[in-house]
Amino acid sequence: MSTVPVVVLVGPMGAGKSTVGQLLAERLGVGYRDTDDDIVAEQGRTIAEIFVDEGEPAFRALERQAVLRALAEHEGVLALGGGAILDEGTRAALAGLTVVYLSMDVEEAVRRTGLNAARPLLAVNPRRQWRELMEARRHLYEEVATVVVATDARTPEEVTQALLESTG
Repeated sequence: MSTVPVVVLVGPMGAGKSTVGQLLAERLGVGYRDTDDDIVAEQGRTIAEIFVDEGEPAFRALERQAVLRALAEHEGVLALGGGAILDEGTRAALAGLTVVYLSMDVEEAVRRTGLNAARPLLAVNPRRQWRELMEARRHLYEEVATVVVATDARTPEEVTQALLESTG
């Protein structure tokens, strides 16, 4: 018997996947899991440290393994890291699941994250880099999503409610 998550959350960094994911899991009475947290726990260091020490390709390999493991093991709400959908195998593994893309625009990203340097892919020119990341990723988020929920100018509670209404 295989298990699958009730809902998988995807979207850019700062979209609220962790916060909304925890609220959603609480409302649904299921567990919450975040693949970024899995990687940090397994590696004993931050994602930023992995990027600096080993580079993005090494991180993406760890991420791919963490996502596939979580998809196989977790029955609750699962949040994926912002770049997890870059992997073709990950996108294929999401087929047939309830996948919610939490979308937001750059102004909301700035407000929420400050586009801070702790996010390794935004270290140089955060606003421009965020836009470029979204140009490269938006179609992938949309490809895997069964539901899109805009998070702009909404509280985590409002996003959670919209998500519940969208996924029935």
